Amino acid sequence: MRARIDEIVFDCHDPALLVRFWAALLGGAPVDRDSGWSFVDPPGSVRVAFQQVPEGKAAKNRLHLDLAAGDVEAASDEAVTLGAVRLGGVVADPQGRFQVLADPEGNEFCFVQGGGE
Repeated sequence: MRARIDEIVFDCHDPALLVRFWAALLGGAPVDRDSGWSFVDPPGSVRVAFQQVPEGKAAKNRLHLDLAAGDVEAASDEAVTLGAVRLGGVVADPQGRFQVLADPEGNEFCFVQGGGE
């Protein structure tokens, strides 16, 4: 048997807040299924969901999303206007460039740009 990824779920404090941040970043309409569960279906991508948990984020993510961006700086600027925070500066190497950010609840993600872009 082979499984497939049906959705990516973030544990969080405020699902309605995070779904609106991620919907603005990725596209798609935010959906609040109930007070503890929200999701967005970004065009051409897997569903991203948010479920309320009582505990807060305590450490670095063990998993994060890499989001393709033609212009890492411009994408980062837009994310910051939506509520993200830059974590360090843009990193560049022969394979490309990336910027680490955190969403409004501190979940890390990256904008990436390959060396061939």
